[in-house]
Amino acid sequence: MQVTETVSEGLKREYSVVLPAAELDTKANERLASIKDRVNMPGFRPGKVPMQHLKRLHGKAIMGEVIEQAIADTNNKIISEHGLKLAMEPKITLANDNEQAIKEVIEGKADLAYTVAMEVLPKITLADFSKIKIEKPVAPVTDEEVDEAIAKMAEGTRPYTEKQGKSADGDRLTISFVGKIGGVEFEGGKGDNIPVVIGSKRFIPGFEEQLIGLAAGESGTVKVKFPDDYASPEVAGKDAEFAVTVSKVEAPGEVKADDEWAKSLGMESLDKLKQVTRERFGYEHTFASRLKAKRKLLDELDKLHQFAVPPTLLEQEFNGVWQAVNRDMQQRGSDFAKEGTTEEEAKKEYREISDRRVRLGLVIAEIGEKNGIKVSEEEINRAIVDQARNYPGQEQQIWDYYRKNPMALAEIRSPIYEDKVIDFLLELAQVTEKQVTKAELMKEDDEEGGKKK
Repeated sequence: MQVTETVSEGLKREYSVVLPAAELDTKANERLASIKDRVNMPGFRPGKVPMQHLKRLHGKAIMGEVIEQAIADTNNKIISEHGLKLAMEPKITLANDNEQAIKEVIEGKADLAYTVAMEVLPKITLADFSKIKIEKPVAPVTDEEVDEAIAKMAEGTRPYTEKQGKSADGDRLTISFVGKIGGVEFEGGKGDNIPVVIGSKRFIPGFEEQLIGLAAGESGTVKVKFPDDYASPEVAGKDAEFAVTVSKVEAPGEVKADDEWAKSLGMESLDKLKQVTRERFGYEHTFASRLKAKRKLLDELDKLHQFAVPPTLLEQEFNGVWQAVNRDMQQRGSDFAKEGTTEEEAKKEYREISDRRVRLGLVIAEIGEKNGIKVSEEEINRAIVDQARNYPGQEQQIWDYYRKNPMALAEIRSPIYEDKVIDFLLELAQVTEKQVTKAELMKEDDEEGGKKK
């Protein structure tokens, strides 16, 4: 066996390998000899089949297996001897891949020559995590927050009674409508028998107020302007007219948030409902606080670990991100011009994001490996059960899917592993808490100019 390194540039390695025909033939004969006693062939007693006859019948198949194993063993030896950590599976290229050359190798008449290209992981020097400083925002659950939530719950259970005459603020109307922009109907601008409470502010600004004064059976025209940041780019910022017909008007009844009302929701008392509500908000605040701390930690890891990432891993990540971006724009009927950018600028931005993701993924993996962080079977099972709960009646199918699909199982394991590494780092870092309002805590990072991992 001859192995010669031909390329060593950055994270790329390439080796030229020659496996002598005589060596392969010897291994093939050893393999044939090992199965000789187990072969049953008409006309021969067990174990008495002549080697030449056996080789004539099964030699090519055995040689194929020998070649495959020899390549795998050689590649593993190269990896071991050079202390390499691979980013991707090795790429094998035969020196002569024409049919005649391959036939001669299989028949043992020619040496097997090939090149193996490898992309290796970079050597990562981990930072001193105890020097990382992170400000973690926290927001206590206030009485006002709980009271507001209870009030909204009560409002949602308010009884309504059908009434005659014109509608007023606070009434619930059942309407049908057709919207037009420039005299042309637009997608999503039509609805039938839609309930709307005047003053709820659930429709486009200005829509509900124009329903005041309409009675059941009456029609009217509502003129509004879609907000500039409306979710559908094709209508955002545009003036629209809605032809509205009212089929029912209902007046609101009284609802009192008391013990009896709380019992109607399945709670022991109003105090118990408030307690449960406070606990739910507490969980939401804790989750949001940890998420912001995690993102700040990732930003620090990004600053402290700058290195070139394996090109193929970067390309795979970018392709996945880019496909998602284009799919999202297509679903929203948008394009790069409407997004205020160009395809070239967008590609540059998302390639930078992809580079960060790959790099942070490698750093997190290195931290986990160096510190013996593992994901237990119990943790994985618990995560699968949580997923299965989202599909009532299909729990067994979901369980079987993950257990039989290594890629899907890896997707379950990955976030658990990442969270364990993050928790480990937060214990080491200098974390200080800063009290903020709920609005500040819940504000999305992209509004603050931050990038999500």
